[in-house]
Amino acid sequence: MKELVFGHKSPDTDAIVAAKAFSYLQNQLGYETEAVALGEPNDETKFVLQHFDEPTPRVITAAKPEVNAVMLVDHNEAQQSVADLQDVQVTHVVDHHRIANFQTAAPLYYHAEPLGCTSTILLKLFKQNQVAVPAKLAGLMLSAIISDTLLFKSPTTTPEDEAAVKELAKIAGVDYQQYGLEMLKAGTNLASKTEDQLVTADAKTFEMGGKKVRINQINTVDLDEVFAREAKLRQAIEKQNQENDYDLFLLMVTNILNSDTRILVVGEPQAVVEKAFNTKLVDNKADLPGVVSRKKQVVPPLQAAF
Repeated sequence: MKELVFGHKSPDTDAIVAAKAFSYLQNQLGYETEAVALGEPNDETKFVLQHFDEPTPRVITAAKPEVNAVMLVDHNEAQQSVADLQDVQVTHVVDHHRIANFQTAAPLYYHAEPLGCTSTILLKLFKQNQVAVPAKLAGLMLSAIISDTLLFKSPTTTPEDEAAVKELAKIAGVDYQQYGLEMLKAGTNLASKTEDQLVTADAKTFEMGGKKVRINQINTVDLDEVFAREAKLRQAIEKQNQENDYDLFLLMVTNILNSDTRILVVGEPQAVVEKAFNTKLVDNKADLPGVVSRKKQVVPPLQAAF
């Protein structure tokens, strides 16, 4: 019975790479799987796929028309997954996020660890199952870890993530420091994107305190370049809120060179945001020095404040 393997909506590099890596591993173990995506790859991921001459996975909007069972990577929350998730059986999950809004009718394989990247977990699974990682896949996986950890600058980084990158770099024959910086910069080419694309490219939805909270992150090397478009960004966010019933939208704009973030907050309750980060919003904005991780530095304090 064929199964589809996919990461979250608005996929980042780890979501797409982890699907490819876990699908490859499961196929080696006797399953019939296909890695797919729940959205088009972003510029950083396109750079990675082109660099390693890897095809882009096809995009699906529903799973049930094709299969009865799926495997999830890099997510578990239903609102971040395929639209008809409730109509298929989830047989496997490999993830490094919190567990929320997730339940199944049947037992499943579930592997979650508080590491910087799903691909770090997957390297461990390759070893446990004594399956060798091909050179091209090693390059993809180290790219995912570099992406999720911002080349080890993110507080989500663990020694296991760093060790995994170094091990995978040897297999792939890559200078991970030089390549990693090129890869991260490839994801900061924002001039060609519309405001709608910018506010949705890496967005995730969370349920907090009965509110529908949307958080998106933009990586850049120049905060001023992004905020020169602030008026149009606000309009794009307001449109998203209205069309999707988001109560609160946080746009994180992160400088990958100095690891600082400026947030733009649209919607209510704004007081909860101020409480979460012990700051005062000025014109709906606040600087958050040292904040780079949505998963570890934004979602938990926001959840606690709610």
